Amino acid sequence: RVPDIPLLVDIDTGFGNALSIQRTIENLIKNGAAACHIEDQEDGNKRCGHRPNKSIVTMDEMLDRLKIATKTAKESNIDNEFVVMARTDAYANEGMDGLLKRCDKYVNVGGADMIFAEAVTDLETYYKLNQSLGGEVPILANITEFGKTELFSKQELYESGVAIVLYPLSAHRAMAK
Repeated sequence: RVPDIPLLVDIDTGFGNALSIQRTIENLIKNGAAACHIEDQEDGNKRCGHRPNKSIVTMDEMLDRLKIATKTAKESNIDNEFVVMARTDAYANEGMDGLLKRCDKYVNVGGADMIFAEAVTDLETYYKLNQSLGGEVPILANITEFGKTELFSKQELYESGVAIVLYPLSAHRAMAK
C-alpha cells in the first residue's frame, strides 16, 4: 500500500539498460509513487555519494537515462504529475563547473524536474546552482551525519535555494541508540 504522502523512490542508475529504466518508471507509476531520482554514477562501481572514488558516466549517457525516464513518465502517467529528479555526483568529480553544466543539461535537455546535487560541501554552491537554474528548479540537499555535507539548518539551506532536505539515516541512527 502506498502512503498518503508523496513517495520519492531512489532508483540508483535505473537498474540496467533503457528497457529496465522504462519498466522501473512504469512500475513506480502503476504502484502510486510520486517521484524517483536517478543518478549519474556508473552501474558497476556504485558508491554512497558521500564516499570517495565515485565514477560517473558521460553526460550523454546520463541524458539518455533521463530522456527514457521522463518520456516514460509522460507516456505512462495519466495526470502527468510523476516527477523525475536527476541525482548527480559531478561536484566531487568535476567541481563547480561540471556540476553547473551537468545540471543545466539534465534539466533543459534530459527533462529532469528536480536536481539532487550529492555531497555539496558549502551553502554557496547550492546558491550558485539555484541561480544557474533560474531559481525555478527544486534542489534537494542530502544531509547525513558523517557525510561530506555539513549539517546545515533547514533555514540556511532554504536561504541558499534548497527546496527539499533529505535526512536518509537520522531516524535509523536514533532508533539504534
